[in-house]
Amino acid sequence: MRYFFHLGYLGTNYSGWQKHPDGPGVQQVLENALSQIFKTPLWIVGCGRTDAQVHASQYFFHLDTTQAWDFDLLFRLNKLLPSDIAVFEIIPMPDDAHARFDAIERSYDYFIHTYKDPFLSNFSSYYLIKNWDIEQMNRAAGLLLKYNDYHAFCKMPDRNTHTICHISEAGVFTDQTGDKLRFRISANRFLGKMVRIITGKLIEIGTGTLSVDEFESHLIDPLLLQIIKPAYPQGLYLSKIKYPYLDIAPCSTFSQMLAGETNWKAIK
Repeated sequence: MRYFFHLGYLGTNYSGWQKHPDGPGVQQVLENALSQIFKTPLWIVGCGRTDAQVHASQYFFHLDTTQAWDFDLLFRLNKLLPSDIAVFEIIPMPDDAHARFDAIERSYDYFIHTYKDPFLSNFSSYYLIKNWDIEQMNRAAGLLLKYNDYHAFCKMPDRNTHTICHISEAGVFTDQTGDKLRFRISANRFLGKMVRIITGKLIEIGTGTLSVDEFESHLIDPLLLQIIKPAYPQGLYLSKIKYPYLDIAPCSTFSQMLAGETNWKAIK
């Protein structure tokens, strides 16, 4: 029997979703907890990878079991897990449903604040920059929908069988005061550090150190040499996973507060 687990986590204390020799991964923590509950080794399959210190306000993994349990697994699991990982619901699925391969769209949000705030430091990236050229940033973001080869925006492109991604949404938003920025991007797949690399380029555009034409040149010619400087990890959230048979809103009220539509305005 196969089950999808809907969860969210703060990535501050983890080396990413996947198991990693340099520190604990979220996957490892969950597998250890599930194995302890069921008193047998268990392995799970996640919907994708996240970098060290990157958060997920929505994430899914699947677990196979030979028989249904007769206790409140959701309660036991959340009681055992640390406070920075929460399982919201457990969903019975057909045996051929796959948390990773069946996902048709993934969305990320990247949050920036431009003033020092100790209460935001682990949840948003701090860039002490004023007078952002947000219109140019959004113009560059719009170009992402015109191209599909993101070799130039991948940390290690040679590790992939191909670097084609189909982006369905990309835009820059600001709050009413202009002190916070949000970059939203959705695609069928993402490459290693791709969102942070693109965000880093948008930051350069917003601060006048990179032109939109220079940015587009790497979309036109993905093999063109460039310096890659990914944006900080802590501002990035994997915020939405969509399946052909499952499309539900994230459960975290905190992430909804950060991305609440009433607090942000689109840049034309």
